[in-house]
Amino acid sequence: MYNPLRLAVLIPCYNEEVAIGTVVRDFQRVLPQATIYVFDNNSRDRTVDIARSHGAVVRHVPLQGKGNVMRRMFADIEADIYILVDGDDTYHAQSSPQMIDTLLDEGLDMVVGRRKSTEVESYRLGHRLGNRMLTGFVAQLFGRRFTDMLSGYRVFSRRYVKSFPALARGFETETELTVHALELRMPVTEVDTPYKARPEGSFSKLNTIRDGIRILNTILRLFRLERPLLFFGLISLLLALLAIGLATPLALTYIETGLVPRLPTALLATGLGILSSLSLTCGLILENVTQTRQEARRLIYLGIPSVARSPLPGDPPAGRTA
Repeated sequence: MYNPLRLAVLIPCYNEEVAIGTVVRDFQRVLPQATIYVFDNNSRDRTVDIARSHGAVVRHVPLQGKGNVMRRMFADIEADIYILVDGDDTYHAQSSPQMIDTLLDEGLDMVVGRRKSTEVESYRLGHRLGNRMLTGFVAQLFGRRFTDMLSGYRVFSRRYVKSFPALARGFETETELTVHALELRMPVTEVDTPYKARPEGSFSKLNTIRDGIRILNTILRLFRLERPLLFFGLISLLLALLAIGLATPLALTYIETGLVPRLPTALLATGLGILSSLSLTCGLILENVTQTRQEARRLIYLGIPSVARSPLPGDPPAGRTA
């Protein structure tokens, strides 16, 4: 169906001996022309042996963490279309052709598998609420284009993968994937896909509180890096309000008596005012730096050809120029 395009299924794995064989087998059946890559992250069970016995190409990543695995996968694998899926057998392999077709037909750079489940065990309440909160936070900062930001099931174009910096180390990498697309204003969408519980004997490596804090920290870091004027502007506003709140009673007293009775408070208000000005100045300078960096990233992204299968709406007919 997709010849001559090269398809690569990327499966990051850590101790998934119970599920990895089924995942590899399902994607081999659904996408027979794709190469299945299993990137093992120091598994202590039989994950590697089982994946290799099912015909997957196995690579090893010694640095622990899903983000480190993503960095290696995107750097090492050459393909036209990349299908990223977890190795825990919770995602629906049969949805991948629809996701690929959507990416090709609409000329997109990323299609996210939006998880739909009726099983309580498949999507714990804490994870569901955390996903909604983090997705909403990112939507407020970078734009509301996703409803399942933390999904581990995605299809990418080559120009997305080769322009992605991959700086995260752990499970916060999904946040980084989302923000990268939003910052470069890439054409993206979501496709509903069934989501099921892990097979019996398989255990999640995600810690709701610990990894939620890491993801939130990543969002704040990206907020500072990608929206510096807003970030430092809010800090400047907060400091300015504190300075005004402290200085107002002193100013009224000075007007009435000509005296400044609380000198330490006056010094504190002055210092807060200076810090407010410095914060705003930092935001203005960093905003220009960020804009230059975003332009450079955009040019790198545009330098990689699209993999759209058919003419997009508005394109001129064959044989004619725009």
